[in-house]
Amino acid sequence: MDARPAGKFVSANGLKLRYLDYGGEGNPPLLCIHGLTGCAHNFDALAPHLISGYHVMSLDVRGRGESQWGPPMDYTVPSYIGDLAAMLDQLGIEKVTLIGTSMGGIISLAYAGGFPDRVAKLVLNDIGPEIDPAGAKRIGSYVGEAPSEFANMSEVVAYYRQHYPPLAAAPEPALIRWVEPLIKPISGGGLTFRMDPAVRRAMRAAGAAARTPDLWMQYARITAPILIVRGADSDVLSAATARRMCQVLKGVRLAEIPGVGHAPSLTEPESLAAIREFLGT
Repeated sequence: MDARPAGKFVSANGLKLRYLDYGGEGNPPLLCIHGLTGCAHNFDALAPHLISGYHVMSLDVRGRGESQWGPPMDYTVPSYIGDLAAMLDQLGIEKVTLIGTSMGGIISLAYAGGFPDRVAKLVLNDIGPEIDPAGAKRIGSYVGEAPSEFANMSEVVAYYRQHYPPLAAAPEPALIRWVEPLIKPISGGGLTFRMDPAVRRAMRAAGAAARTPDLWMQYARITAPILIVRGADSDVLSAATARRMCQVLKGVRLAEIPGVGHAPSLTEPESLAAIREFLGT
């Protein structure tokens, strides 16, 4: 069952950012942050499993979902971290549990390393301090070369089945629910992405010269308990990197999700079991 969240807004660094509030007020705050081309609704199915113990929210990162578009040169991890810090300050959240998928995990990891006293627990979904080059190349290719328009929802569904491994075998209704928040109609008919096209243009411009971040220094500064959720077939978070993460910091938990690539939905039985045990829900 999906949650029915309330859409709310905060101002951060000159932008109006939307976040979803799934309920659980009075419990410790938990914020989910989506991946590169995702949106806050990516956590609709996960949230109901957590609100018994947490006040669950999820953020539309700038330029995505219903959040305001920013200057093209500011679609960077430092800008995203600044937005996260401003949001938490505006909401009066002194300590937060973070769940980050892919890019959202990079944001969460870097924030937890920069502000270790502000993070209670950290769940990293198929991401670590370094990215496997094969996965980085694949993502850069399909994000940078994505079509700007689709004739209808059938074309959208076909695109996501081809380029997003965890969605390849998803039932049609579930897949449509997943992609609908990412798409909007255009005048004259057809559909396009809600995401600011500048995000894709930057990836096309970078091309083969794009460098993936090295966040081992930030990772080593984290003091919060960490759960790593890794798709066993992931081409983004390698098994070797996941093992090293467990060696660099003591007490890190690793859950490998069989038969899943990048990135787990976090609603697989194995993912849910690991997250609920880690969070104590």
